[in-house]
Amino acid sequence: MNVDWFWGLTGGLMIGCAAALYLLGNGRIMGVSGILGGLIEGSARNEMRERLMFLAGLICMPMILQFFSAPSVNTHITSNLGLIIAGGLLVGLGTRIGNGCTSGHGVCGISRLSPRGIVATLVYIAAGALMVVALRALAGGI
Repeated sequence: MNVDWFWGLTGGLMIGCAAALYLLGNGRIMGVSGILGGLIEGSARNEMRERLMFLAGLICMPMILQFFSAPSVNTHITSNLGLIIAGGLLVGLGTRIGNGCTSGHGVCGISRLSPRGIVATLVYIAAGALMVVALRALAGGI
């Protein structure tokens, strides 16, 4: 039986629990772009340690869990480093324009029934789906 769905479910539960703990622990929304953005622009000087620890956990935990999990999953990511960097920069730009990212709007916004979070999530999912269709039609699938 294919159990790949289990890893997605587990990851989703971990993100949801982290968001709930972050909200309960300090009363703020766990939006990764806001946490990182506050560090970059310098507006979070009094919360720098907390934010750095959060980001370190975000980066290190997948590496740690890799030792305890099933064989690695094939993500079909491109080996084109330029394309990966361009994609990352475009995602960063989109989170600034949209005042949040997947964790802020998708996980925390929807769970709080925030109209802004629900609309933002629907928009970026629709935009992503349209981009996939367009790239497959125009470029033959990247």
